[in-house]
Amino acid sequence: MENIFHGLGIALITPMRGKGEVDYDALERLVEYQIENGADFLCILATTGEAPCLTPEEKDKITETIKKVNKGRIPILKYCGGNNTKAVVDEIKSTNWTGIDGILSICPYYNKPSQEGLYQHFREIAKASPLPVVMYNVPGRTGVNMKAATTVRIAKDFPNVVAIKEASGSLEQIDEIIKNKPDNFEVISGDDALTFSMIASGAVGVISVIGNALPKEFSKMIRLELNNEFEAALKIHHKFTELYKLLFVDGNPSGVKALLNDMGMIENVLRLPLVPTTIETRQKMDEIIKKIRE
Repeated sequence: MENIFHGLGIALITPMRGKGEVDYDALERLVEYQIENGADFLCILATTGEAPCLTPEEKDKITETIKKVNKGRIPILKYCGGNNTKAVVDEIKSTNWTGIDGILSICPYYNKPSQEGLYQHFREIAKASPLPVVMYNVPGRTGVNMKAATTVRIAKDFPNVVAIKEASGSLEQIDEIIKNKPDNFEVISGDDALTFSMIASGAVGVISVIGNALPKEFSKMIRLELNNEFEAALKIHHKFTELYKLLFVDGNPSGVKALLNDMGMIENVLRLPLVPTTIETRQKMDEIIKKIRE
């Protein structure tokens, strides 16, 4: 298997309305907006999509809605992960993966496994998966960092594990993975703010939060950089510097939902324990957006 998740991937939000009902009409518009404005693939039902607060029935309907709009135009990477290995494997085996191109699976959170435990966890997922697997390392959320040696070990032992979404924040660790990985394995940025630096080091794209609202602008930066036009890409990156921080200061996806609300695309509704971003943060983001679009 090979990694087809290159360029701008969108960590798709879940639009909501009223008291938190999923807004499927807004979801259809949002998916079309991404495809028309430069998204190369969609990453669905992960953290930015508020998946921990969605029911299984909602996840199924969201998946079918996205597939209906996409019509196979760009790849779809769907999240399936957790901290109970058997439960994740059972979910993989019982899920209908028709119309889905890959599985994103996170390092187990809360129970803090050892490096050997991480290896064995992804070993079972690789054995069970009918699709390419993209691992997700995000120690800020999980409480455990999968080290470069473990990532490379998994990549060498299981050819259907084709990439890692790296959000460790350590460029040294990311560089070690890229230096030692097998040819069929690739690195995807899991951090908007580090995307420019990661692609310069050899990453092949990003799974982006900011891309929900600004796919055209962010994809332009990525395409320029992948084409070795670093100076032009760096100018765009610098325009986003302050926005990167503001998007996450009140939690994710609070910041990007506020941006999409200002654009008239969704209602500014989240499910508890997440709440909308502050008025102060919204005002600061609005000022930056105006400069980016000048």
